[in-house]
Amino acid sequence: MNPNSVTIESPLATRIKAWMDERFPFVNALLFFILYLTAAVIARYSSTEGAVSLALIDIVGCLITWSFFLVVRIFDEHKDYELDVLNHPQRVLQSGLITLNHLKGLALAAIALQITYSLILDSVQTTNASAVGPTMFAWLMVFGWTCLMGKEFFCGEWLEKRLTLYAFSHMIVMFFIVWWLVQMGRPSAPLSNEVIALGFLAFISGFAFEITRKTRGPEEERDTVDSYSKIFGAKGAAILVISLVLGMIATQCFIILQVGGAGYWPALVVLAIVLLLCLKSLLSFIAEPTEKGREKNEMAVALGTLLGYLVVLVSVFVNRGITLTLM
Repeated sequence: MNPNSVTIESPLATRIKAWMDERFPFVNALLFFILYLTAAVIARYSSTEGAVSLALIDIVGCLITWSFFLVVRIFDEHKDYELDVLNHPQRVLQSGLITLNHLKGLALAAIALQITYSLILDSVQTTNASAVGPTMFAWLMVFGWTCLMGKEFFCGEWLEKRLTLYAFSHMIVMFFIVWWLVQMGRPSAPLSNEVIALGFLAFISGFAFEITRKTRGPEEERDTVDSYSKIFGAKGAAILVISLVLGMIATQCFIILQVGGAGYWPALVVLAIVLLLCLKSLLSFIAEPTEKGREKNEMAVALGTLLGYLVVLVSVFVNRGITLTLM
């Protein structure tokens, strides 16, 4: 949907859809769905012997995961609103087509769904008589850290001057998210080596993408917008991304070697190809930092993350087999 074709007279649903197309496009849902499925499968792999199951209920888990990242996006819209009015007055929210209250209502609805689903999973799949079972407790940890992020840990002015530490503190939430998704996949699942590694993978890949999208060519830099290229230089920031991509690939290899049995070689070949593609893009950016190069880097890192989760999924299924169930 073209935001320019939307006016204040357009239905509210149309205006919210325009905001989502601009700030939270549904195509990004694929990564969130794969993240949930990977966490759920790893949870079941760690908890049971034999074939790993996928169920129709996992479709709900995918949508609930997407709804959480929607909430994170809305938190960011509130936190950065004043700065975005200055730097991006043409956006749907900043131009007044929708308001922060509209987004707040959307976030409250998503939070209600997350709480309801977590409580249902605890009540149906566990014997825990407590109102707060493992899935709900994991959600509370995720949401608690997300609220701290929204308040910038009550030291926003100090933290914003330290962009790398800022990103690090925010990416820690990925550990909590993975643990919640693991519990959604199988309540009371153990904290296995594979689960811990998946948390590190989500952290490293998220960190890599965050730095990539804020490493800009000279023509993109603005005085009022922070970037890692201002801190480290475009080449230095790209080298940092390369180190994170290497860490991401190494973590993906570790998980595959853990879960893949004897059939891990094809997965490692895929990761080697992903690494070469990422390095090609990033090294080209180092040679000539441009906006187009930054966009290619974003695509390469996102593709590397997505394929990394996919090869983990396929490795588990090849090693253990897969069963399809209703619940």
